[in-house]
Amino acid sequence: MRMPTVKYQRGDKVMGRWPGSSLYYEVKVLSFDAISQLYTVIYKDGTELELKEQDIKSVTGFQTRPRSRSRSPGRRRSRSRSPARTTRRSSSRTAAAVATAAIADSVLSTSRELKLKDTLEVRKETKAAENNSNNKHEKKEENNTPIKVNEKSEEKVEADAEKIQGRYNLRRRKDDSGAKPSAVTAEQLEKEPAQVAAPSAAALSTTLDFGGKIGAYFWLLFLPAWVLFLALQVNLEDPSLTNFPPPLPPLEAFWDTQAFGFVILWILFQALLYILPVGKLSEGMPLRSGERLKYRTNGFFAIVVSAAAVAAAVYLGFDLTYIHSHFLQLAVASFLISVLLSIYLFVRSRYAASEQLALGGSSGNVVYDFFKGHELNPRVKNFDLKFFCEMRPGLIGWCLINFAMALAEMKQHGLDAPSYSMILVNLFQLLYVADGLWNEEAILTTMDLMHDGFGFMLAFGDLVWVPFTYTLQAYYLVSHPNPLSLPVVTVIVILKLVGFYIFRKSNSEKNAFRRNPSDPKLSHLRTIPTATGKSLLVSGWWGVVRHPNYLGDLIMALAWSLPCGFSHLLPWYYMIYFIILLVHRDSRDMSECRRKYGSAWDEYCRTVRYRIIPRVY
Repeated sequence: MRMPTVKYQRGDKVMGRWPGSSLYYEVKVLSFDAISQLYTVIYKDGTELELKEQDIKSVTGFQTRPRSRSRSPGRRRSRSRSPARTTRRSSSRTAAAVATAAIADSVLSTSRELKLKDTLEVRKETKAAENNSNNKHEKKEENNTPIKVNEKSEEKVEADAEKIQGRYNLRRRKDDSGAKPSAVTAEQLEKEPAQVAAPSAAALSTTLDFGGKIGAYFWLLFLPAWVLFLALQVNLEDPSLTNFPPPLPPLEAFWDTQAFGFVILWILFQALLYILPVGKLSEGMPLRSGERLKYRTNGFFAIVVSAAAVAAAVYLGFDLTYIHSHFLQLAVASFLISVLLSIYLFVRSRYAASEQLALGGSSGNVVYDFFKGHELNPRVKNFDLKFFCEMRPGLIGWCLINFAMALAEMKQHGLDAPSYSMILVNLFQLLYVADGLWNEEAILTTMDLMHDGFGFMLAFGDLVWVPFTYTLQAYYLVSHPNPLSLPVVTVIVILKLVGFYIFRKSNSEKNAFRRNPSDPKLSHLRTIPTATGKSLLVSGWWGVVRHPNYLGDLIMALAWSLPCGFSHLLPWYYMIYFIILLVHRDSRDMSECRRKYGSAWDEYCRTVRYRIIPRVY
């Protein structure tokens, strides 16, 4: 197959047309996608767009016709013009120019309300009004005053802006205050040299999630308190919520130096396995700069070696039930490490380049950015801190804690083997983790890796939340056994396998499609094209619901909770939490996709009606 000719190379300085207008800005070419035939360019204010070749012109092409010296400032801005005459001449074409500039402004601004009082510096050639027979000469004027537009014009401009958002992939926005890089029209560029002023430095604009700045304070206090509550409540003889709050132990019960050392040793052991030159070097998705980071995806190797190390420790006489008896102290130690890591991440992010920051964690508010994560991919040389914490110490630690709980159940009740309930919880969750590590490369296309910065939210989630709340079912069963008959075990196993099949099949379809939509193996899949050059998958499981991977996740979560029975609500915490989490993620995904794909996303929603559960939600 003949490869398409690439006219502009990476790093070229060219003039890029702003979508839906005749305004041109100086841009830098980042990359070219041979599949979609689109150039990714970056404007001087940091905005990235994907443009077609016809929307790009070379700078030198606009400098072949020098500016006419006969245009004196006095002639262009004659003081003899009366306000009435100026109004008549600018009522048609100048108003159109203002509307076009306002459209560009509305795309850059997070607010949908047009700030029509901003000064618009757009120079536009106009002709005299047709009914003015006395003035036959072509006149120029410079509009430097605010111009009011009637309500109908505002509505039309806003509607046009929505269409533009649907047709173009605007990846990054800066300066929500309304400032924008100075622009020139296509007519100007053809008649005079391009004059593009650099935009003023501004903070990255961002949409605040999780309750915004006030929400950040709330979550910083609530998340550790909730983990503490679960650890204390589940250890009660009667963990019913009617016994809330659980009694607080003395302060010395929260700290154990040996537990802190155990957590540090575990993290260092996992870091050693991560840096070993074993496994595949996988490429991540393209960043805003066009760069693709490389990741050592040897997670399955890490869990196999970890299992062997744990088995050797048990054989040598190490009492693994220590994890059950010191669960609270281990959780506190992990929390302290996550806080120290978050502080380090935030401090180093202050020195990171703007293109290395996460859009969602660049609000300018210290507490919010500390919580959400200011830097997107913090690395120490080639050691990716976010990827490591996401997939290793907490995830593999989850399985280690579950295994320790099975040994604690046997020890506490004098059993020769764990109960059916404990075996099911251990096997189901081990399968989930092992599958994630076997398909570790798939996480590179997820929201956490591609969009979320690495701050307290992910550090705490990876090191504390996952290993010390996802193990709640196993911890509950140590002191509150729930006998199961073989028929019930069979039903739960079938439910788990159904959920796992939906989860794995849909994730495999998504990952393969994202990485190479033109793969001949995927030619049978139905898609909806978008103006960005990408397509929306509406085939396979993705034609049933919009998030079939969430559906599979929920079915598996149900299978994890059923072995604990219905005596108490506490072991069902994971199921309840997961529903809230996935509904919130779905709403975030809906907003982002509607902004990126516009009308194509509306068509997709009409085609695939249900979000997660068919005929329910």
